[in-house]
Amino acid sequence: MCRNIRQLHNFEPAASSQEVHDAALQYVRKIAGTTKPSKANQEAFDRAVAEIAHVTQHLLDDLVTTAPPKNREEEAAKRRARSAERYARTG
Repeated sequence: MCRNIRQLHNFEPAASSQEVHDAALQYVRKIAGTTKPSKANQEAFDRAVAEIAHVTQHLLDDLVTTAPPKNREEEAAKRRARSAERYARTG
């Protein structure tokens, strides 16, 4: 999975529509191999982002869990710590 796509399920508050859209955009960019499509491909690119965001929102709405919701700040701190450790080892 692309490192820029974050888990969106089981957070309190729930993922916003902007977070879902951003994840869909990252996914389409990865699959298409470009961050900015040509004018000829822009419509298909935008449609793919919208459709994937729509399906993703349905998935998030339908998933169930018995686990307690995660805290966004705690999860972000864990990501930063993992990143710092990873880059400290490479340097």
